[in-house]
Amino acid sequence: MAVLHITDIEAAINHWRARAPAREGLALAPELQALAEVYARMAYAREDEVDEARLSPEALAAWLAWYETTPDTPCIAICSTSQGDEQCKGCGRSFAEVQHWLAMGPAEKRAVWRRITMENSAWRFNRYAERAAEGGRPDAPPGTPGDRRTGSA
Repeated sequence: MAVLHITDIEAAINHWRARAPAREGLALAPELQALAEVYARMAYAREDEVDEARLSPEALAAWLAWYETTPDTPCIAICSTSQGDEQCKGCGRSFAEVQHWLAMGPAEKRAVWRRITMENSAWRFNRYAERAAEGGRPDAPPGTPGDRRTGSA
């Protein structure tokens, strides 16, 4: 089984806090209660990962509901593994991760997301990704149409 990192548990808790704030009497929503119990046990044991098999059905359902709100793939449509690279320069995934992505479970995918985020070396984390999100052409020379650095369109 795959493991969930404590940051994913925190993100799921924050998702549910925004979605289902505490009710009268400060009672937590059931999803929050389930995730808070997992988080508390992890904190008490000083663990930063938990096997998804150890989650109660309620906690797993709450985590999966949060997971469904996250982007499925880190792909930015520049796959250098198709050119023979073992590690994609665009998204940071390995050739095997790209090939088996659809067969991977949510916890496995989140583990890959965590690794590539921590490495912070893929193009998806640099100015290229920001310009692509803005709609500019990252290959446009400065001052030419499409270059977002100078504001020309």
